[in-house]
Amino acid sequence: MLKLGETQTLKIAKRSDYGLYLIPPDQPEEISPEEQVLLPNKYVPENAKPGELLSVFLYKDSSDRLVATTLQPKITLHQTAVLTVKSVGKIGAFLDSGLEKDFLLPYAEQTNRVKEGEDCLVALYIDKSNRLCLTMKVYPYLRTDSGYKKDDDVTGRVYETSGNFGAFVAVDDCYSALISKQELFQDITAGSKVHARVTEVREDGKLTLSIRQKAYLQMDEDAERLMELIESYDGVLPFSDKASPEIIRREAGMSKNEFKRAVGRLYKQRRIEIGEKSIRKV
Repeated sequence: MLKLGETQTLKIAKRSDYGLYLIPPDQPEEISPEEQVLLPNKYVPENAKPGELLSVFLYKDSSDRLVATTLQPKITLHQTAVLTVKSVGKIGAFLDSGLEKDFLLPYAEQTNRVKEGEDCLVALYIDKSNRLCLTMKVYPYLRTDSGYKKDDDVTGRVYETSGNFGAFVAVDDCYSALISKQELFQDITAGSKVHARVTEVREDGKLTLSIRQKAYLQMDEDAERLMELIESYDGVLPFSDKASPEIIRREAGMSKNEFKRAVGRLYKQRRIEIGEKSIRKV
């Protein structure tokens, strides 16, 4: 069976003026034209002979005909990859596929409007017209077999943010992960690259991440950030660790517990004085 959007090993059935006709290895050579695919002459390896096997990628040309190529695409069916926008037109953007024909990213499949030269995380699918298309809605295509373990350091790309859940991340641009909203104390937008720590590998294989270190490691960093914040207020912070979690999150970019630990660290170092409604630099 010929599979659009996939790399297959096919058998050379016969040669024509236009190239080689290829068929699945387990098929008889006398089959219908619909079960054959043309490998154009420009892709035919030197000395290729009938009966030999070739590894090819199947896509549709500008005339909407199924064709084969020996070029390696930058993405295959149901996989994710980061591709570059080559042009933007009336129906969407065209991204570099690695082939002669670029893949279309329709406007309806864009989570935000893309620009020429921009790199985008996308997945490849077959649309209702039986054509290869790209989508930025990659969640269903991300893998859950990463092999990462708790406390492993990872790098990923944020592809969507949600006020209810947090930031959805594609680790290594292909594995499903989430930074929960409770872990977000700084602005993270779609397209941002993040360095994070695995806090949990769920039963379904999806990863839960944190962009903060373990508490005992994060404390010193938070203490220095808090000291910088106090100094930015001319040495007197107009709220203390008794302030609401919302104020602390907004002003200091920390949870209330993290803020308290940072205050405690600076107090033990005798760098601050703690008042009822303020914190003063010593």
